[in-house]
Amino acid sequence: MDYTFFQHYWWFVISLLGGILVFLLFVQGGQTLIHQVGKTALEQTVLINALGRKWEFTFTTLVTFGGALFAAFPLYYAVSFGGAYWLWMLILFCFIIQAVSYEFRSQKGNLYGKRTYELFLIINGIGGIILLGVAVGLFFSGGEFVVSRGNLTNPGNPVITTWGNAWRGLEAITQPLNLLLGLSLFFLARTQAALYFINSIDNEAIRIRSRHQVLVNAVPFLILFLGFLFFLLRSSGYTYDPIDKIQLSLNTFHYAFSFLDMPVVLLMLIIGTGLLLGGIFLTCFNPAFKKGIWFSGCGTVLAVTAILLVAGWNHSAFFPSRIDPSSSLTIANASSSLFTLKVMSIVSLLIPFVMLYIFKVWNVINKTPLTEAEIQGNDHSY
Repeated sequence: MDYTFFQHYWWFVISLLGGILVFLLFVQGGQTLIHQVGKTALEQTVLINALGRKWEFTFTTLVTFGGALFAAFPLYYAVSFGGAYWLWMLILFCFIIQAVSYEFRSQKGNLYGKRTYELFLIINGIGGIILLGVAVGLFFSGGEFVVSRGNLTNPGNPVITTWGNAWRGLEAITQPLNLLLGLSLFFLARTQAALYFINSIDNEAIRIRSRHQVLVNAVPFLILFLGFLFFLLRSSGYTYDPIDKIQLSLNTFHYAFSFLDMPVVLLMLIIGTGLLLGGIFLTCFNPAFKKGIWFSGCGTVLAVTAILLVAGWNHSAFFPSRIDPSSSLTIANASSSLFTLKVMSIVSLLIPFVMLYIFKVWNVINKTPLTEAEIQGNDHSY
């Protein structure tokens, strides 16, 4: 297990965490459906409480995903937060107001009213998902940055990264590939939220409206996701020389060939997409089927993990520079030291136990579907 192994291992861990995070974004998607699925104040409170039981899972996974990425590949942290900080600050803001909303929405003495915090939840559901998708899209589309490692020894200017424009990451929203990914995640999250409502809430009216929302949101998701895959597979990408790990070259249809070079990853994408579509179709065409969230959830984790793997594996530059290709980041030139990656790998052995704990807690929370009567008799509802 040499340096290269640990670099690839940590990109796999980050990709897997990214896949789990995208699945858990159904919480954010559900927040945008509160007033479409819930037609009364009580129904809306039931929906918010169903989501409130899971919002901490999403938040914790987001922090873990970001922490693992920045710890394993600190140069990416330096480039992103040192240059594209407005994009990341907006993402953080969207998730901060979510935590505040669940905490204070139903608290006694709430001066702003429930509607204010529900608006915050909707902002988090729209802005948080789309902007996060845009940020992840930069793995493929790249950013306008320059890395000057020599500045580390310059006491007068020790900053090693500079951003090439004054928009500081906001320009990424205008790039078609990034926007396609962000909107795909948005409609996917809404689709999976509707599937989650069907599975976790014992209310026939909510289930009927949720089945309608599955279909309404699945159609634009499929169109946008296919559009993203079309652009991605046609895209060129930078690869580093596997011998010196420094020299970069531009390859046409790089990501398409990467999938072909890694058939297991391609199989993950195909199986994941199949499970995702299976969960949607079974729910839409079988009124008695309530477990679509598990099919689509497993499929989402597999498909997203596969897409993220091709961003960093197969000698790819996972954060290309559009103005200075030699500054592009790869898992070979942006990672932490071998010692750091080894120590982190030992800690990562605890991940299966954490996942087992989450699964157990999830089952305990969802042992019985949520009802209106349970909310009315609960003094600690969200």
